[in-house]
Amino acid sequence: MIEKMKFISITGPRKEIDRVADTYLSKYEIHLENTLSELTTVEDLKPYIEGNPFRDILTKSEELIKVIDMKPASSNYKMTSKQAADIVNSAHSTLEDYNDILKGLRDKRTHYNDLMKQIEPFRVLDYDIDKIMKFKFVQYQFGRISREHYEDFKNYVNEHQNTILVECDADLDYVWAVYFVPCTIAADVNEEYLALRFENIDLPDEYQGKPEEAYQSLQNQLTEVSAKIESVKQELHDKLSVIADDIIKANETLKRITKNHEVRKLAACTKSLSDEDSSPFSFFVLCGWMSDKDAKNFAKDIEDDKTVYCFIEDIDFNETKKPPTKLKNPSLVRPFEAFIHMYGLPAYNEIDPTIFLAITYTIMFGAMFGDAGQGLCLLIGGFILYKLKKIDLAAIISMAGLSSTIFGFLYGSIFGYEDLIPTLWTKPIEDSMTVLGVAIGFGIFLILVAMIMNIINSIRAKDIEKIFFDQNGIAGLIFYVAVLLSAFTAFTTGSAPAIILLILFIGLPLIIIFLKEPITHLVERKKEILPENKGMFFVEAFFELFEIILSYITNTVSFVRVGAFALSHAGMMEVVLMLGKATESHPNFVIIILGNIFVAGFEGLIVGIQVLRLEYYEMFSRFYRGTGRKFDSF
Repeated sequence: MIEKMKFISITGPRKEIDRVADTYLSKYEIHLENTLSELTTVEDLKPYIEGNPFRDILTKSEELIKVIDMKPASSNYKMTSKQAADIVNSAHSTLEDYNDILKGLRDKRTHYNDLMKQIEPFRVLDYDIDKIMKFKFVQYQFGRISREHYEDFKNYVNEHQNTILVECDADLDYVWAVYFVPCTIAADVNEEYLALRFENIDLPDEYQGKPEEAYQSLQNQLTEVSAKIESVKQELHDKLSVIADDIIKANETLKRITKNHEVRKLAACTKSLSDEDSSPFSFFVLCGWMSDKDAKNFAKDIEDDKTVYCFIEDIDFNETKKPPTKLKNPSLVRPFEAFIHMYGLPAYNEIDPTIFLAITYTIMFGAMFGDAGQGLCLLIGGFILYKLKKIDLAAIISMAGLSSTIFGFLYGSIFGYEDLIPTLWTKPIEDSMTVLGVAIGFGIFLILVAMIMNIINSIRAKDIEKIFFDQNGIAGLIFYVAVLLSAFTAFTTGSAPAIILLILFIGLPLIIIFLKEPITHLVERKKEILPENKGMFFVEAFFELFEIILSYITNTVSFVRVGAFALSHAGMMEVVLMLGKATESHPNFVIIILGNIFVAGFEGLIVGIQVLRLEYYEMFSRFYRGTGRKFDSF
């Protein structure tokens, strides 16, 4: 069902807009529209241009919430925006002081980490780094070279005998080393080694003792600074936890106020001599949509408020405004709204097809996947998943599982076994013609219902062509029913209906559908009945009529798949039971169980998609446009 909507306009002194949003609008679901776009005929309106002064303070409160990381205690007291701002500013000042301390400690930790990473490859060097850095006649160079070039580099160094090379560490890609060379030839040697792809690493002069000692010393300092960081963070947490409830309440207050302040983006205000909120000559105006029930309650709520006025407009008498769509369905079928959203929401004056889809989808799924055992598994599994995760698809699976269970009893099938439970109707594999015939009959019924729903939707939309002359309108309905009755008569009696009846109920509707555009123009008294290029019009109309006739046939026959999948399911389970040797004295239950899981998952998925295809293409395409826009509550 689609909730009945009312268009409301709210006005009051400009300074009262926050109070109105906080006191009234927060209690009701309202879909706000851009006031300037809606009230185009009202003069002297201008946009409500004003920045949100609470956004920065809200950001600060969010930072504090992350630090305290606590659930709020129950509290009913209300807080003003000033109180909330004072609490947040005071607490955030404390946070900034501690953040400065933490920043210094974190910088130290980063520095120690960097020093450790640089010295780590050289930990095997058995000599004090600080002494190496003070050599006067010998120059040193720490660095690395790729493994593919290391052997050539090493051979070159050994051949020249003017360099001492100490290999320190290696991994799959690099070898780390340090070489020593006399200062007199250091410049030339360094250039040669760089050409041989030796990458220099310049160590800072902060290391003391041997590399291993320096590394362990840095690790100890890193442990100390990390512990200090945790200590400061805990101290900050403890200090803010004392006022945690106030911080959380302030955050909630600021969220609400910030949200209310966003109302200004869609509001308008009257022009006055002053742009100040306190100006007695300036008023705000808000427009939007409320459900009929909420609109009445809202109007009653503001009766005693002398500064706020509300004008409620019944859109039945105003076709210029297009209300949003707010669906309201029983909880049992509400999960199927997900399929409606996938196709497109109904327009406000359309029939909501949710209940129709829920019933037909569930029945067709069960008919195509009739197995009491597998259906019960889908029912229980979907129900549990929906209860735990609130996933709409899980609820749909559960409903489909219920239908599968029912049809499983009708077919006498449980986990593929056809002889464990009595057959309440028929077995698809034994009576395939009956199953296929019922499937087509059910499809014909659904197509007729879809055509009737199209006529209702067209009446609501006041679309003359679609009501009377469309292939899914009255002309199409008469043609389809006449063809069905003629076929039934010929099949049962062996003779066709009278020629005059065929002309009236089959030929005439086809002519009307063929000429639907000119007839519509004639009824609507338009000047141009036929287009200028009449030849092209008749050619296009002929092929369109041919396609329409084919669509009646293909859409009807398409429902054969409902029965075909019932046969397919029975056939697949026969194969599973045969492979599992179900009829022998020692059946292979592992194969039977795995086969049931495979069929339930694989075929269940295919059936679910096929049923949705029938819904969308064979039925929705006949009556449903899905051009509505969602009701978005502010």
